Amino acid sequence: MRALPEASVDLVFADPPYNLQLGGELHRPNNTRVDGVEDAWDRFDDLATYDAFTRAWLSEARRVLKPNGTLWVIGTYHNIFRVGATLQDLDYWILNDVVWRKTNPMPNFRGTRFANAHETLIWAAKSADARYTFNYASMKALNDDLQMRSDWLLPICGGGERLRDEDGKKQHSTQKPEALLHRVILASSKPGDLVLDPFFGSGTTGAVAKRLGRRWLGLEREEGYAKVARERIAKVVPVADPELITPQEKRAEPRIPFGWLLENGLLEPGTVLYGPGRRWSAKVRADGTLISSDHRGSIHQVGAAVQGAPACNGWTFWHLDVEGKAVPIDLLRQKLRAQLN
Repeated sequence: MRALPEASVDLVFADPPYNLQLGGELHRPNNTRVDGVEDAWDRFDDLATYDAFTRAWLSEARRVLKPNGTLWVIGTYHNIFRVGATLQDLDYWILNDVVWRKTNPMPNFRGTRFANAHETLIWAAKSADARYTFNYASMKALNDDLQMRSDWLLPICGGGERLRDEDGKKQHSTQKPEALLHRVILASSKPGDLVLDPFFGSGTTGAVAKRLGRRWLGLEREEGYAKVARERIAKVVPVADPELITPQEKRAEPRIPFGWLLENGLLEPGTVLYGPGRRWSAKVRADGTLISSDHRGSIHQVGAAVQGAPACNGWTFWHLDVEGKAVPIDLLRQKLRAQLN
């Protein structure tokens, strides 16, 4: 990373060594040996050495990130709290901690503690004022039109996705599932952005970035892993149609003032609108404002006032009565936007 230009990277995804501090081999109840993480790259002399390593790579990541770029780092209880503290010491601004809850975690074979069924991702910007990329609408669409939460239920890497050699041995002990990187990259970057993975391993980040039309850069010091990653990514076919990978964010859509619905005949002055459960009502005025028994103003102002709330999204709060069914006025906005497009 020291060889990279300053402020040249849009997104960093880092899966650093976890410093698992394992003591001895682990066996299943049937006495078969668990294929865990025993690689030399995951061993550090002590916590101070690991902290210095963490501070060094996070400092370089901060240097190469663009002002509005973001960083993701993943870890377990062994390291993620130390990484998080260092992030804050280096003036990163933490946006979210995301829990990756595994559908198929490894059991605790010794029965001495809870099964470790999740890993934690920290998503951070360079500053509190950064105008970072977050493709909110894409995440909502990915989640069946529900707001994406910070707990992600995804399987660990297995089956045909798990890279193995001719003897069936894992080619990388901590290969991450492509589903995880798909969500990270889709959420926080745009086509053409440069995605950096400073612990490239088997190349999952590069494979997903290439498929989604992002540029990518992977740093890997183990030649065996680098060879696996090159061969894997060479087989990836990028999505050909740019329209299929371009985030469709509402912010990019033309603004539709409420009054335009009246001008275009989708609403009439005097139409009664209702809040949830018909607890509140207001009439539409010819100038696109609403009037209730005690308040008048925009759809947002009156919606907030009747609830005694500081703010309100009037498009989703107010509904029309259509043959006894409550229909949000946002559907009329969408209809008009489609006509204008």
